[in-house]
Amino acid sequence: MNILRRIFLLSLCAALIGTAPAAVAADSRRESRPEILVFAAASLTNVLGELSAAWSATSGVTVRTSFAASSVLARQIEAGGRADAFISADEEWMDYLQSRHLIDNPTRRNLVGNRLVLVAPADSKLQVKIVSGFDLAGTLGNRRLATGDPDTVPAGRYARSALVSLGIWDEIQDRLVRADNVRSAMTFVALGEVPLGIVYATDARVDPRVRIVDIFPEHSHPSITYPGAATQGARSAAKEFLEFLTSAPARDIWVKSGFLELKK
Repeated sequence: MNILRRIFLLSLCAALIGTAPAAVAADSRRESRPEILVFAAASLTNVLGELSAAWSATSGVTVRTSFAASSVLARQIEAGGRADAFISADEEWMDYLQSRHLIDNPTRRNLVGNRLVLVAPADSKLQVKIVSGFDLAGTLGNRRLATGDPDTVPAGRYARSALVSLGIWDEIQDRLVRADNVRSAMTFVALGEVPLGIVYATDARVDPRVRIVDIFPEHSHPSITYPGAATQGARSAAKEFLEFLTSAPARDIWVKSGFLELKK
């Protein structure tokens, strides 16, 4: 073999050997970048993205999120889903996991509140005033009302409580489109598939295709509360993230998005 060619090949091998550890180290750093996985109620889709980005910018920890109905997420955790934290749209599904020893109890905290509203497509002319015994069935005519499934979805449970309290549940319960989460319920309204739906006020804010017709009286249903907790065996950063969610910077983001500060 030509001596110059041998020198070139030896030099190339040395260069490759010299750079290999650096490349491996870079790959290792990428693989070891800290992250957590948060399971959260569908109604938190927009705000949690902003909150996660704000926290990641200062902590260096990536927050991955999975959104669905609180009931679906709680059952996924029960079945072995490897979430680091769970944020529910009601206390019942958090209680469900706590009773099964699947959350780290000391990390549980109530984060924010919300309001329940009646929505219609943005171009709808329907006018409804929510009072005891109001004629919701008559307003619907031969069409249906969309909300979360009252048997499992928090928004649907709140809606059922409100309609029972207002004395009109019996005439409405067979007229429901029982969506698998609150955002799906709102989509039925936004697309004009139904004339009215019951969702959270914060959901209505993020979709210009719907408008709020009226707000349900606070006394007509249990207080809408979002509890959060780290799961058993969660990575330590999950606890830090939950602490951030109750901080002053986070509170500003919550309020800007329409969520309510909880009464002390």
